Amino acid sequence: MSEKRILIASLLKPINDTRMYEKLGLSLGGLPQAQVHIAGYDAPAPTDAPPNIAFHPIFQFSRLSVGRAAAQIIYYRLLLELRPHLLIVCTHELLPASYLYSRRNPCLLIYDVQENYTLNLTSQGNYPPLLRKLLAWGVGGIEKSLARHIAHFFVAERSYIQELPFLGRYTLLENKHKPAAGYRKPETPVQLQHTPLRLLYSGTIARLYGIFEAIALAEKLHQLEPQTTLTIIGYSPDNTLYKEVLQQVQARPYICLIGGNSLVPHQRIVQAIAECNIGLLPYRPHTSTFRCIPTKLFEYAAHALPMVVQHNPLWHDFLQGQQAGLSIDFATTDAAALLRQIRGGRFYEPGVPSGVFWDSEERKLLAVAGELLSRRI
Repeated sequence: MSEKRILIASLLKPINDTRMYEKLGLSLGGLPQAQVHIAGYDAPAPTDAPPNIAFHPIFQFSRLSVGRAAAQIIYYRLLLELRPHLLIVCTHELLPASYLYSRRNPCLLIYDVQENYTLNLTSQGNYPPLLRKLLAWGVGGIEKSLARHIAHFFVAERSYIQELPFLGRYTLLENKHKPAAGYRKPETPVQLQHTPLRLLYSGTIARLYGIFEAIALAEKLHQLEPQTTLTIIGYSPDNTLYKEVLQQVQARPYICLIGGNSLVPHQRIVQAIAECNIGLLPYRPHTSTFRCIPTKLFEYAAHALPMVVQHNPLWHDFLQGQQAGLSIDFATTDAAALLRQIRGGRFYEPGVPSGVFWDSEERKLLAVAGELLSRRI
């Protein structure tokens, strides 16, 4: 049987990105004769990766720079060097070069849709208004014009199926949790009657995701119970915001910041989940996240970590069904009443939810990849 070369690529995600490496990469690496390559932003490569997975940290640039444009040339050179049979593109910016390569070579193209980019660009306010509209128009145009040339779509959120009309043949691959070796389901139910509260905010540090709401709630609970702590672990792509968070943390010794201005390995985040006993999801209500399921919701549930979540009908239904935590409005909640609910709650009475693990998505991934590779090998 001949070698099956698979390239997974993203412009902004680091080479050790959880979805690209731990989920897509390791799963596809289990296919017979598979040689998996992961290209992305410069970051430390996992030291325990299997021998049939290689890393290419080819991107290094600021978000708005000439280097970002030059990255397309670097990426195309890598394609010519590796000659992949299956190409999984995890960002819209690499679609044109990927299409050009797949048109000229025996390679099938998959677009892993991790975000609704046009909605994010128009609604999140990360760029000036005119630039925002131009970028959204350009991204939408690329996706729509190249859609018919894409062999298959992976979709990270169920809501994108309705939101993105350009999708052709697709498979839903949600960002469910893939446990590391040695994982054991924790004991349930979980009760927090007397233990000091160890709050956790993990993942991207951003206003939209409620970093300042997390700090404010931690302060209120700390005033009620001085043993309360908050761990913030993750990366902030906004240096100005990072400095603001750092300033607030330095004034509050009960808050620990890990990362901030540097990427944090995913396994360190998993370790923090095990060390804390309340996970916070204080997302500000916003159209770009309202219909999505945060990755950390799957991660926290897999570790039976009780959650305090900004009220959202989709997330609330999950919490209710699994007894996984409490829905609140972070802007108006009564901290004393919330504390009583936490202390009196019995969480995960039905056990750790079986539907939060990656194995269900892996089966779908391997079925699609195997079928596509059989066309080319």
